[in-house]
Amino acid sequence: MRRLRTGVLGPGGIGARHAAALAQLPDQFELVAVCGRRAEPTEAFAAAHGGAAFTDFDRMLGEAALDVLVVALPPGAHAGEVERAAAAGVHLLVEKPIALDLETGRRMVVAAEAAQVTAAVGFMYRHGGAVRRWQALAEAGATGPVGLFAGSYHCNALHAPWWRSEAVSGGQMLEQLIHLIDLVRLFMGEPDTVYARRANLFHGGVAGYDIEDVSAIVFGWDDGRLASLNASNIAIPGRWLKEWRLMAEHMTARFEDWNKAVLVRTGPDPQDELVAETTDVFVAQLADLAEAIHERRPPRAPLAEGEASLRLALAARRSADDRREIRLTDAI
Repeated sequence: MRRLRTGVLGPGGIGARHAAALAQLPDQFELVAVCGRRAEPTEAFAAAHGGAAFTDFDRMLGEAALDVLVVALPPGAHAGEVERAAAAGVHLLVEKPIALDLETGRRMVVAAEAAQVTAAVGFMYRHGGAVRRWQALAEAGATGPVGLFAGSYHCNALHAPWWRSEAVSGGQMLEQLIHLIDLVRLFMGEPDTVYARRANLFHGGVAGYDIEDVSAIVFGWDDGRLASLNASNIAIPGRWLKEWRLMAEHMTARFEDWNKAVLVRTGPDPQDELVAETTDVFVAQLADLAEAIHERRPPRAPLAEGEASLRLALAARRSADDRREIRLTDAI
């Protein structure tokens, strides 16, 4: 099987993480190009990971003969590259959130569908061993419907300058908490309402920091089901605390992360199942993309899911800013 000629757009930290994952799949991928705005970091990236360095995206697209493009840009930095790559017949993995507004996200999805390329979004949590185990049990009817989802995402760092700017990152709800928003949709389907609050409590004096550092979201379903999420950037420095719990009709779950969970069957004789996988989800999502391309099937996290989860994140942010509950059929 021919290796897929792959380019990376965005030679930053997440681009390097994807490049390292590509290196773990030498039979499926060949990194042949990287593109960034500035020559020096782009050339350094190419020296470290391989491929030719470009500072002009259209030149890379025209000269590198790509099969796959990994788009590792901040969400506010998109300028039609996804659409042009799709039109050129290049398959895609686009980092989340795919955009800062639904119109831009919709254009990406429409372009990929029109070109009939395989396009995935970087919701890597979906590829974790514990997440896949729950999904398998749910599909087999063992869990019953989920009635309550409770999740949290806490960190404490200034991150990159672009991350602190709502005009570029969209804020913590869009840039980080969207992973859990996506899991709400995966486990429970589309909610009917959202109510949220957010604030910048402790970073008002930090130059360029205009996003929230605390937030909370409640999604509701008209049949009574609920999902609650909270996030902060005021927790323990150097630690990333991401966990969630599911309460379903026949089973509960406490996820430490995408690979580790305790599942409990809640019948008359409760039974615990410990899931402790070691899946590298960055590698897994690329392997899934390669298989989807060759098998002509949708990837585990199609680009359209990036648009759908973005819709919920934007509605939550709007709810927080308006300080009112929003019915999602009326949302942007």
